[in-house]
Amino acid sequence: MEMEMEMDSSFANSDFGSTQTRSAFQWGGTIFALFLLLMNQIGRRSHMQTNLLVLYLFISFPNVLFKLLRGQFGCWVAFLAVASNLLFPQTIPVSRFILFVVTPDWVADRLRDDIVPGILCLIIATLLIVTEIRGIGGLENCRCNCHCFGYWFGVACLLFFTILYLAT
Repeated sequence: MEMEMEMDSSFANSDFGSTQTRSAFQWGGTIFALFLLLMNQIGRRSHMQTNLLVLYLFISFPNVLFKLLRGQFGCWVAFLAVASNLLFPQTIPVSRFILFVVTPDWVADRLRDDIVPGILCLIIATLLIVTEIRGIGGLENCRCNCHCFGYWFGVACLLFFTILYLAT
């Protein structure tokens, strides 16, 4: 009985994943999520995929950049984004950026530590695969071109970094 309590308390006090795998997850996930956002803007422009990728970015964004965006700099960027949205409402998706700035600290901290980000990013990557398969008309109607290959490569890299983070 004591041994079980010691194991439970040691598991609760330990950080999930090593620092190197967490860093690889954050930087690799961010780079490939941004790559997929660019591919989405060049290709079909799916709003569902854009929203999923922004949520993936929110969860996997590197701590240094996340703290920078949540500080005074992020407030100014959000203000300029809202002001430019008044002039160009179709080109600048303000609501997706404001997610980084106005999310309460307890929600942002809970979504970004322990095992929660890995599980959510795995679910998001799976949803990205499903929405892409639906968007191309199913597997039997798949027309493979450079854009399709690049998008699947980016999703595979997102899955790789997420599984790497969850495996350690």
